[in-house]
Formats: sequence, C-alpha cells, structure tokens
Amino acid sequence: MEVADEAIDRIEDSKDLQKQTKAFDKLTDRVEDRQLDSTRVQEAMASIAASADANWNAMRMREKELAAVKINAADVDMIANELELDKKVAERTLREHKGDAVAAIRHLLH
Repeated sequence: MEVADEAIDRIEDSKDLQKQTKAFDKLTDRVEDRQLDSTRVQEAMASIAASADANWNAMRMREKELAAVKINAADVDMIANELELDKKVAERTLREHKGDAVAAIRHLLH
C-alpha cells in the first residue's frame, strides 16, 4: 500500500507543479508583451526634454517682457507700503499690469 500512496502523492505533486508552471508562464507572457522598445523610450524622453525647453524659453521671454516695462519707483513704494507687501511682489504685480498702479492695486485686492 505504501508504494501506491507514494505514487498517488507524486501524481498530485506533479499536477500541482504543472498548475504552478502554467500560472508562471501566464505571468511571464504578460511581462514579455509589455517590453518597452528603446526607441519609444528615447522618443518619449526627447519629447519631455523639448517640452521643458519650450517652457523654459517661454518663461525667459515673459521675464524679458516684464523687465522691459517701465515702472515708477514711487508706485512700487506706495503699493508695498499701503498693502503691506514685499517690494518684489509689488514691483512684479506692477510690471504685470504694464505700470498701471490702479490696475495692480485692484488685482492685489481681489
């Protein structure tokens, strides 16, 4: 009887091993299907870099535009003092509103 029991145990172990092998094969097949193509990765990285460069250039152009706006130093002082702001914030807001102190103050109050 012991020999028969061992044979049954081996068959059951073999069936379990087959099930585990099939399950493992299914998992590895899915991973293989998702393999990334290196050219796709490089294209995505280049796209991200180009986007970052475009954003950086746009930001630099905006800063140049704002720096070119002529503002009155007295307006900056008045806005900073009256609204209790940092002078840099007051200056930036004034530049964004093309030197118009009234528009800058309205913007800051909203």
